[in-house]
Amino acid sequence: MVVMNDNFALRDQVVLITGGARRVGAEIARTLHASGANILIHYRSSASAAIALADELNGIRAHSAAIFAAHLLNADAPDKLIAATLLEFGRLDMLINNASSFYATPIGQITLPQWDDLIGSNLKAPLFLAQAAAPSLRAQRGLIINMIDIHALRPLKAHPVYSAAKAGLAMLTRSLARELGPEIRVNGIAPGPVLWPEGEMDEELKSEIIGKTALKRHGTPQDVARTALFLAKDAPYITGQIIAVDGGRSI
Repeated sequence: MVVMNDNFALRDQVVLITGGARRVGAEIARTLHASGANILIHYRSSASAAIALADELNGIRAHSAAIFAAHLLNADAPDKLIAATLLEFGRLDMLINNASSFYATPIGQITLPQWDDLIGSNLKAPLFLAQAAAPSLRAQRGLIINMIDIHALRPLKAHPVYSAAKAGLAMLTRSLARELGPEIRVNGIAPGPVLWPEGEMDEELKSEIIGKTALKRHGTPQDVARTALFLAKDAPYITGQIIAVDGGRSI
């Protein structure tokens, strides 16, 4: 992976972002694209958002973005997604495992389908995508970024399965860094309160969460995206690390 100091440092590099059509994934896509990268946007059901984002990016730079639909828990999805990226752009420099399921699973109410979904999207899919991507990433001395969560270390009440899955992803990040080095760097980003979950959320709870941060404010998707850009552009000697973007909540 070539490291440059200019504002177009990722020129011609190819980034695959899972769950890249909306929210934090879309902001990462825009930020890396602005630095010159070509983007393969994976989505599962957000077709209209994926199309709109690809149109937006291609309007800025022609033939620089494409989309691909896949259910990541299907056994053939990782190979198909990597093949689609190579077919579209001819190479792969960066895999960002951003897609995630998130919902409560209180003890006494957990079902096997919930377990399969939360462990599958947050741990299983990143592992098998990394495995499928490894040959292409080795050729480019590339990078994997796993989107983790501060709740990998600080369990979220009523979310034991999600918290366990993210804890597994944190260890997987370190394990992959050891397994795939020296050619491939593997790092994680653990966001705190940068974007509230979709649906209704009590304002008092939001204030309580913000109050637990050192900076006493919530962050933004741009904070996460800039961290991804740093890892891609300015951190050639960083691997096996998880960067908390949480305003100090984890302390």
